[in-house]
Amino acid sequence: MEPRFAEVDRLDCRLAPHRWDFAEAEAARIDAHWAERRARTPALYDGPVLLARSAAIETAAGARVLRLEAFETRFSRFLAWRDFGWSDTSVFNFFAMPAVCSTDGAWLVGEMGRDHSAAGRRYFPGGPPDPEDVLENGAVDLMGSLRRELGEETGLPASEGAAAEGWTIIFDRQRVACIKRLDWPETAAAIRARVLKFIEAEAEPELSDVHMMAPGRHDDPRLPSFMQAFLARAAETG
Repeated sequence: MEPRFAEVDRLDCRLAPHRWDFAEAEAARIDAHWAERRARTPALYDGPVLLARSAAIETAAGARVLRLEAFETRFSRFLAWRDFGWSDTSVFNFFAMPAVCSTDGAWLVGEMGRDHSAAGRRYFPGGPPDPEDVLENGAVDLMGSLRRELGEETGLPASEGAAAEGWTIIFDRQRVACIKRLDWPETAAAIRARVLKFIEAEAEPELSDVHMMAPGRHDDPRLPSFMQAFLARAAETG
């Protein structure tokens, strides 16, 4: 199935209780998988993350809104679900990502480090939101998650970029990528130099490298299908 695009004006994500049948039914298999993954990558941490039990676009007061109902689970449960091939299709892996675009039209793409669960993969900075992103009223602050991930992975403060008004949503199997374009006031070379300097200074960097990628078709297995689709579409839309 090809990734599907939608443009929305805003995101509305709320945390709600949910009993995840997959996590209960596959508990023994999940634990065995986690032990195997930890043996290969000891730095993996079984912290809390948020997934979504529903994702739908609605129109409210003339605005297009992506509504997400989130629930909390453990990273080991998420990882097994992902690695087992998204066997429970009632659940979604959702995340907010900054699409940093340089003045000369290249996009900042990070390469995950060896201690990451997706080592070697290439995509925009980001990751599943976690309980730190949940506000007192139960809303999940996805823009806050985006800012944090950009800073933690690249050292770039999101405030330096000019953010687009809305969001580009990519539905890619069980992934729901919420992408916010940030037009950066620097060239690709300058951005890459800044991020590499940040990575080199970090004791435990999340990224092993950073790439400034031109829009267009990239048949690179290190790029998830939603990233390939975004870059191909960017060549058409600018």
